Amino acid sequence: MTRFRPCIDLHEGRVKQIVGGTLTDGGSGLRTNFIAEQGADWFARRYRDDQLEGGHVIKLGPGNDAAARAALAAWPDGLHLGGGVTAENAAAWIDAGASKVIVTSWLFPGGVFVPERLAAMVAAVGRERLVVDLSCRRRGDGWWVAIDRWQTITETALTAQTLAVFAAQCSEFLIHAADVEGLCQGIDQELVAALGQWSPIPCTYAGGGRAFTDLAQVAALSGGRIDLTFGSALDLFGGTGVRYADCVAWNRAKAAG
Repeated sequence: MTRFRPCIDLHEGRVKQIVGGTLTDGGSGLRTNFIAEQGADWFARRYRDDQLEGGHVIKLGPGNDAAARAALAAWPDGLHLGGGVTAENAAAWIDAGASKVIVTSWLFPGGVFVPERLAAMVAAVGRERLVVDLSCRRRGDGWWVAIDRWQTITETALTAQTLAVFAAQCSEFLIHAADVEGLCQGIDQELVAALGQWSPIPCTYAGGGRAFTDLAQVAALSGGRIDLTFGSALDLFGGTGVRYADCVAWNRAKAAG
């Protein structure tokens, strides 16, 4: 059953929508689609009131801890927290109110997956509290996991076998199609279909969503097995393509059966 999953992307302490591939360490070339007047806690309360569970708060770089903690405090055990998560700080974010933590770059030092680090994450918070972010970029006819704000392409290809390995030690996946993230030019249909076939656990796709009908498209492509996040297209973030109220109604209709 495909659901809408909400997000709170934090950059320099504020809720923003950023074109994914432009976020670099130097900051040059950064393209921002939206900067919210409200704080992260306002969005968290909105999602709480509308019962949109399983959304993600992502810290994009430094200076976001206070805003992240405010969001988690506004809805304890209602949101996932990602961005700079390691085995050393994961439990602290659970204590701060995250229902799950999301890990990505820390698992791939130097662009190489280190299984011992995944095991350390499981030891720190448990499999059920762990989401692995395998956001990716397209290379040739496939996709490769991208880390460090999607600037570094790892040696790990996104395949059914890859997902099976990680799924044994986490409870969910979060996968951004970094090449289309923030562009509102349409989802990566091939990737969504592949994830629907490959993922043995719940999986949320993000990237390129531009219209409410994308929810039905993701449901059809994935057999209802993949959830969808809207970012820049959502009216809550200044977009014109997707009404937040429609997404809430979609989830309620699915929950009602």
